[in-house]
Amino acid sequence: MPELPDVQVYVERLEAHLVGQRITGVRLPKPFLVRTFDPPLSAVIGQRVGGFSRIGKRIVFELEQELFIVLHLMIAGRLHLGEPGKKLPGRIGLLAIDFERSSLVLTEAGTKRRASLHVVRGRQSLAAFVRGGVEPFEVDEAQFGAALRRENRTIKRALCDPTIVSGVGNAYSDEILHRARLSPMQRTSNLTDADVATLFHATRQVLTEWLTRLRAEAADGFPEKVTAFRPEMAVHGKFKQPCPVCGTAVQRIVYANNECNYCPRCQTEGRLLADRALSRLLTKDFPRTIEDLEELVAARARDV
Repeated sequence: MPELPDVQVYVERLEAHLVGQRITGVRLPKPFLVRTFDPPLSAVIGQRVGGFSRIGKRIVFELEQELFIVLHLMIAGRLHLGEPGKKLPGRIGLLAIDFERSSLVLTEAGTKRRASLHVVRGRQSLAAFVRGGVEPFEVDEAQFGAALRRENRTIKRALCDPTIVSGVGNAYSDEILHRARLSPMQRTSNLTDADVATLFHATRQVLTEWLTRLRAEAADGFPEKVTAFRPEMAVHGKFKQPCPVCGTAVQRIVYANNECNYCPRCQTEGRLLADRALSRLLTKDFPRTIEDLEELVAARARDV
């Protein structure tokens, strides 16, 4: 799912390319994308774009007559900017918004259609999309810590919860926790003031670094390779690859449709976190430390 750095760069590049242009048409082959009916999507035709903004992971199109398009890309939604009349891909094309000098196309890979679009009137209507989480660059350390400690969660879940922290998801939470050298399974109720300070600064550092990297990558163009898995990441999507800090093989916990990636030596004092499915399968044979895992891997290699 595009997270704060990705969405912010989308917003900035949309502003650079589309502000001042009028919407000349809308092509909607997948009507389920639109979740509102009043005002209708057709109401945006003829309106000039005044700007773009971000609400969490949502992109807001600010139009004339206090009309707003609120777009949530969810996991697999991506934006593509091209010449007027840019063709919609048949299976994955959900929407094309045509402007005077450009066309913006929304695609969504996979079979599950989760992306959503709302059309609302009046700036006060945008409040309905605010989930309540703190914006990492708009709060201080104390406010950040208070939000985390409001409920007793694992740090991983807290960072990914939009009612606690805004804009951070599965990918960047892995990177933040690795930078902070904190276990993803540590409870927020057990965070010391020093832990909160470390986590706060790690959050800002990681997001800032990725904003800088993605802005440089997009340059004067448009981000066309938005992905949650990037070679420059330290641990996210790097299962079994060496940690860039200590060289230990990155481990993961798989749950539901997500996975949590971490370095056991940097973050959990050498302990392996129990993967529910794998630990249930191996029971007492599940390795508890990185040393146990290395011995198990070596033994299997000898058997082969």
